[in-house]
Amino acid sequence: MGRQRHGKRVISNSSKDGSDSVPHGKEDKKKDIANSILHRKEKKKKLDIAKLFINISIGLCIFSLIWFFYAIYMRSYMARRIITPHSSPKILDPNSTSPAVSPHLFWGSYRPQVYFGMKTRSPKSVVTGLMWMRQFGGMDVNLRHTCEQGDQLQSYGWLMHDGMDFGIQEVRDTDFTLTTEFVKRQGGEHGGDWSWRITAKQQSPAAQAPVISLMFYVATDSQGSLQAHIEERNRLGSVTGSSEELGQFKLTFRKPSAGESSTAKYASYNHLKTVSPGLEKLTDIVKNSLSGRFIYNPPSGEKRHYIAVDTYKPPSPQQQQQQRGESRKESDFVVHQVTVQAPFQIEVLFESASFRDRPNQLAAEVLTEELEKRKSAFDAKFEETFGLHRKGYTPAQIKFSKAALSNMLGGMGYFYGQSAVQSKYNEYPLAYPEGPLFTAVPSRSFFPRGFLWDEGFHQLLINKWDPQITRESLAHWLDMINVEGWIPREQILDDEARSKVPGEFIVQRNENANPPTLFLALQKLVVSFVAKGGEEADKDTKAYLKRLFPRLQTWFEWYNTTQVGPVPNSYRWRGRDKDTNLFLNPKTLTSGLDDYPRASHPSQDERHVDLHCWMALASGIMADVAKLLGEPHQDYEKTHQILSDNSVLEELHWSEQLKTFADYGNHTQLVALQREKVYVPPGQPRHQFPTARLVRSVRKAPKLQYVNSLGYVSLFPFLLQILQPDSPKLEHILKDMRDDQKLWTRYGLRSLSKSDPLFMKRNTEHDAPYWRGPIWININYLAVRALHYYANTEGPYKEKSASLYQELRTNIIENVYSQYMETGYIWEQYNDSTGKGQGSHPFTGWSALCVLMMAEQY
Repeated sequence: MGRQRHGKRVISNSSKDGSDSVPHGKEDKKKDIANSILHRKEKKKKLDIAKLFINISIGLCIFSLIWFFYAIYMRSYMARRIITPHSSPKILDPNSTSPAVSPHLFWGSYRPQVYFGMKTRSPKSVVTGLMWMRQFGGMDVNLRHTCEQGDQLQSYGWLMHDGMDFGIQEVRDTDFTLTTEFVKRQGGEHGGDWSWRITAKQQSPAAQAPVISLMFYVATDSQGSLQAHIEERNRLGSVTGSSEELGQFKLTFRKPSAGESSTAKYASYNHLKTVSPGLEKLTDIVKNSLSGRFIYNPPSGEKRHYIAVDTYKPPSPQQQQQQRGESRKESDFVVHQVTVQAPFQIEVLFESASFRDRPNQLAAEVLTEELEKRKSAFDAKFEETFGLHRKGYTPAQIKFSKAALSNMLGGMGYFYGQSAVQSKYNEYPLAYPEGPLFTAVPSRSFFPRGFLWDEGFHQLLINKWDPQITRESLAHWLDMINVEGWIPREQILDDEARSKVPGEFIVQRNENANPPTLFLALQKLVVSFVAKGGEEADKDTKAYLKRLFPRLQTWFEWYNTTQVGPVPNSYRWRGRDKDTNLFLNPKTLTSGLDDYPRASHPSQDERHVDLHCWMALASGIMADVAKLLGEPHQDYEKTHQILSDNSVLEELHWSEQLKTFADYGNHTQLVALQREKVYVPPGQPRHQFPTARLVRSVRKAPKLQYVNSLGYVSLFPFLLQILQPDSPKLEHILKDMRDDQKLWTRYGLRSLSKSDPLFMKRNTEHDAPYWRGPIWININYLAVRALHYYANTEGPYKEKSASLYQELRTNIIENVYSQYMETGYIWEQYNDSTGKGQGSHPFTGWSALCVLMMAEQY
């Protein structure tokens, strides 16, 4: 029924002719079905596309989330890498500096930043030291403690120091001389005993001898305790104490005498027993405790008020926290003050409770006998090592050379703590892993901490005296390496060190390198190993090199990836100053040569010839070490061959215009510092507007070219002996070196050619020229060493090299010696016009290399 009604309705609507109604209905039905199918397909297709878009969107969202969290993870991972230690075992055992393993080196004068003091090679050592001041000299209190150039002492420094058991130092103050001596004696389980002798003598012709206050102190560093023992009213007779590293111990203060005789001298005594929030606060605590209420009343003489330690109220923990932003554990601090008129002699004895079979006290005649024995041993070893007497040097010259060596050995410090470091992935500085560092320091007054590129030069001299000290120092430095292969170039590890460093230099950045001079000392180790006959004769050295090698690999690889240049086989120092508006030539502190002229406009197109040569040296030593150890060496060998290839070196760095090796970069020589213009509106007072600064004016646009500055950087292919002995380029270098209008002076090679536009030019309003003319002994040492090499190697320039060698070596030695005799100091650098010492002093870091030049040991 339904179908019929439906049929009739279709027929009547579709046509007036009933005969055509059936076929047309079928066709329409087919069309409807086809359209319906097509519609469904299109609808399905649209749904499929929509689903596809939805799925893609979901996938993209999931991928984005994964990528987002991965990026966060990677950034966190990269941010943590700078403070992630290297994965290989430490070179040094954690107990390597303990008294059980290394008793002879446990106690030492490891506080180079103070005039006289001792500590142990342990993280939280008990420290001892000496402060002094002259009484009745006016209102100013000239308290001496930390080495300060501002103290303007006539001289101070070690005359003898064996690096281990004994030392003699002379300090010349205004009108008196202090001689500080120490000697150690082994015994017991905690590093044994030691004794000091302080001798004061008048050095002025004044009728009245000076009255001097010596302040001997002992302080703990957040662990351990001290007890003061008073004798005879207010004289501090001794201090007993205990600590984890030292066990029980006693420090005895003997009464002053009139020198070698046992005649007692009148003295006034004072003491202070308090607490300290940190070792960097000791000087301030003593200064703040001083009082002028005490009476100096000798048997023959007038009564006078003198200044002495009295009382000190330390700040509360809350006040400390407000001042520093943190709470610190207070440590015991005891001061014994003796006020006495020169001449006099005072002895201080440290005795370990574990030294039970002590034969006698190391005092008086026993101490004198022991000191004489050590002096004789030192003299004998010095002559055996350096042979200066056999070479015909005078006693005064030999005494000078002993002082140079002794000041480097006496400048060895033991530091423990953390550097502040930062990478591009860190918004704020992080604390580097805690660790120890046993290192020499460049200058006790100005740089009393470890510097990476200085240390390689230091160890060239120390290795000649005591190779074991060099091995320990190299191991401490390489144990500082992180997983990336980076070593912070300046080691500022504790509050005591940070107190001597301007804030802008404290944070170390991991893209910044320093010349890898440790390879210079490592080279000596390898040469010595081979000379002894290899593994059978020197098994200890091979085992030591095996422990070093994984860290050396990572260190070398870090340089070879992070410091690469823009073209194959080129290298570029990172970390140049970015504010080109303020610097005449932006500094490259990372190169060690600070303000030496580089490309005027820092860019990624730079190529630095000195770094190229350092990498040539390092790759060659890495190949030698790998061969000795049976490790794969082919890659190091190949790198060394390429970097040492003189044709590659010349293609990258030879300036045909200047006929010398040079850096390459975006450069113009036409720059100058000029006073900027500050607009002051009419009628306005000038003082209300900023002071006009000196800023850089660029008179000609820079372009990519060789940096045509002749100086130390130009010499590096020669200095590190990369140039072949028959290279024609060597002739140009020798000629430039001997030209007194360029590098030659009567005192050594100047750092920058006298004819260079930036010679002796200030880099900023406040930065005097540093590596732009003055004479530096480390580079002069490399020059003398290289001349010695070319003078003893067959080639067309052998005779010329020999002649220059004798002349340059003589000039350097004579000037450093004469300045020492005139001023009492070895200096950071020397004036190229007068030869006078300048910069920081004493500077018995690499300037002490004159000892090796005197001995002709390279």
